[in-house]
Amino acid sequence: MASNRVTKARGLKVISALATAFPDACCSLDHEAPDRLAIRGILSAQCTDKRVNATAVELFEKYPTMDDIKAAPAEDISGIIKPCGLTASKTRSVQDFARKYCDEWGHEVPCDVDALMTCYGVGRKIANLIVGEVYGVPAIVVDTHCKRVMYRLGLTDNTDPLKVEEDLNRVVPDEYKISLGHMAVDLGKTYCKAQKPMCSTCPVSHVCMKKV
Repeated sequence: MASNRVTKARGLKVISALATAFPDACCSLDHEAPDRLAIRGILSAQCTDKRVNATAVELFEKYPTMDDIKAAPAEDISGIIKPCGLTASKTRSVQDFARKYCDEWGHEVPCDVDALMTCYGVGRKIANLIVGEVYGVPAIVVDTHCKRVMYRLGLTDNTDPLKVEEDLNRVVPDEYKISLGHMAVDLGKTYCKAQKPMCSTCPVSHVCMKKV
């Protein structure tokens, strides 16, 4: 059931509290180039950003361009990205992205969520991350932290990421849509943890609807 009862005023109140608590929230994936950010996004599924960043250094040292990654033996890519988990799937995803980048997109990352999602293993979360961070398109990244935090803060009653995104798009101003995901990650990692949320010390507990 969509959270139609949540008002834009309520959304702004929550966003204001988050922005005050986490003014420096930003993307924790290194993103010195759009294509490299996309690769890191692919590797980030069920893996920490710290591990992804470290693994990407090794990957790009050996294969610095998407043409290099496209042409590399799959077993070489797999050997490098193994620490990120889901090795077979991510190897296919990385090389499919590199192929599309080189052969279909003219060596540019498209500013198009639907086009990005044609890559094997690239879902809406990663596509939104790319268009947001690279092109500044107001796009909300709904990961496990965002989904949990926004439910507890009362901006959604849903657990399906797409429905959560729809709920948030109704009440979050465009200028906060990119930073929202980063603030949610910071809150989720430091206070609003899945198992033992630290409600007594949480800096946004005053706007929380579901303290535990």
